[in-house]
Amino acid sequence: MNDVIRLRPDGDPMAGMKPSSFAVPGSFTGADETELNHSFFENGDQSLLVGVWQCAPCLEEVEAYAVNELMHVLSGSVTVTRADGTAETFTAGDTFFIPKGTRCTWHITETLCKYYMISA
Repeated sequence: MNDVIRLRPDGDPMAGMKPSSFAVPGSFTGADETELNHSFFENGDQSLLVGVWQCAPCLEEVEAYAVNELMHVLSGSVTVTRADGTAETFTAGDTFFIPKGTRCTWHITETLCKYYMISA
């Protein structure tokens, strides 16, 4: 399919977003364990994905980021701490990239909603 795809922060205009399980089990930091996703584009072998993801606050130690991922924060807040201890917080309007293999701590401090483009 060669088409222009409009990304919407609430997912598919008819179906919305569906529960997902990208967050590591047990990583949620509060009673809210809501995690939703909508994939707007997936190529045949799923080596390229484009979508919107929403997740309640959680904290994960990532030994090696599994994919290359470009993200644009729509709402909420995430702090990414590099292996050297330096931390950067991303909020609404920020765009950032994490290369595959990166060691970091991923800490969502306020329910995060982001667009993503993943290259495996």
